[in-house]
Amino acid sequence: MTAAPSPDQTIKRVVVAGGGTAGWIAAAALAKHLGPLLEIVLVESDEIGTVGVGEATIPTIRTFHRLLELDERDFLRATQATFKLGIAFENWARDGDRYIHSFGRVGQSIWMGDFQHMWLRGRAAGIADELGAYCFELAAAEAGKFATADDAKINYAYHFDAGLYARYLRDFSEKCGVTRIEGKIGGVVQNAESGFIEALELDDGRRIDGDLFVDCSGFRGLLIEQTLNAGYEDWSHWLPTNRALAVQTKAVAPPRPYTRAIAHEAGWQWQIPLQHRVGNGLVYCSDYLSDDAAREKLLAQVDGETITEPRTIRYVTGRRKRVWDKNCVALGLASGFVEPLESTSIHLIMIGITRLIQSFPFAGIKDSVVRRYNDLAETELERVRDFIILHYHLNERREPFWQRCATMEIPDTLAQRIALFAESALTPQTADDLFQADSWLQVMLGQRLEPGGYHHMGHVLSDAHLARAFADLKGNIAGAVGRMPTHQAFLDGYCAR
Repeated sequence: MTAAPSPDQTIKRVVVAGGGTAGWIAAAALAKHLGPLLEIVLVESDEIGTVGVGEATIPTIRTFHRLLELDERDFLRATQATFKLGIAFENWARDGDRYIHSFGRVGQSIWMGDFQHMWLRGRAAGIADELGAYCFELAAAEAGKFATADDAKINYAYHFDAGLYARYLRDFSEKCGVTRIEGKIGGVVQNAESGFIEALELDDGRRIDGDLFVDCSGFRGLLIEQTLNAGYEDWSHWLPTNRALAVQTKAVAPPRPYTRAIAHEAGWQWQIPLQHRVGNGLVYCSDYLSDDAAREKLLAQVDGETITEPRTIRYVTGRRKRVWDKNCVALGLASGFVEPLESTSIHLIMIGITRLIQSFPFAGIKDSVVRRYNDLAETELERVRDFIILHYHLNERREPFWQRCATMEIPDTLAQRIALFAESALTPQTADDLFQADSWLQVMLGQRLEPGGYHHMGHVLSDAHLARAFADLKGNIAGAVGRMPTHQAFLDGYCAR
């Protein structure tokens, strides 16, 4: 048994409450980087299921994997993963529309301004092609091509089986010294004076003491909310979807190197291709679509035979007011939830545990460190929130759900970004932005936001000069894509299961 936790207590034993993707990401990172300094315990129960639908990612996962020194091919084989170059948005601004938000850089920018200003000049002069022709990753995605190597300059992420990923990280963590305890958490013991958590009590009477607790208990927030009452900030007035149905199907075609997000009258549907199956889901607002109708819609629109029963996931979009409270840090769904439209859930877990490692309170928990951690988490999640709202707010659909999104008041931070682009084609970014200028550009144009003005740096060049530059850039990209293997062929040679 450890001494009762207090703000000045040396942190030697970390207890992770809950497994799944969040729990095992936390355990793996702590064990890899701080293992010799800490005792790390993870408590989970096989009887408690996990949400397990976070199966699409963004390129930051590759940096996290490098920090863990994971072998990419082993990871891909173990999780039945495929590659992801972006997300195809279908029917979002209007029925019949389609665009890809790719992970690549668009064109070539100069110090005076971003590429879109030259492109807008070229388009006005009739000498520029569609924007996607000037992005390597987007062109590869459209062609169904993929290739990478150690020195390849291609931006990509992954689709993978979330259950297999948790199992893969569990094996990694246990080899690094993490102790897994099987059991259901029945109670939480707090210090009577400080309110700090002293231990978890399991249903069978066992007591798991710790100095620092990482809450990975999912939506219920067993430690951060049910015990410490950190509070929750509801964002459903901006992001009104509150249900998701998930089902897996057999693959009927080679996997595309991108996720599909297909809008419907009350939300959207995802398709995530893996090596051995396809993950499908329907996100919707229950004010505009009943649960029965949602199930019927999902099953009518999936391709291939279903191999699981549809599961309903209920949620309220928002964030925990404090993700670090006393000696508890919340990760994953316990910390808040922004719907999976841009595949940010796993990134937020990874950046959360990375920041904890960077500011780990070995000598005791200090208010200044906790405040800084919470401030960073709040800012990043609000930036992600704004990017997701953007997709809903900029639409020309006529259904009541979409009209609500188009006419709602939006955060001032987002309104300013929209105004800057609408008036001057500017896509500013800060160090706090997860999504960079190219992402905002692709989505705003894809959602039919046309800028009224742009920087005239393109007018410095003659039309002939500008036309050659556009042609050379497009030709180089087309040539590179033409030499790439298909996504399926690359998988077969690189990491076939």
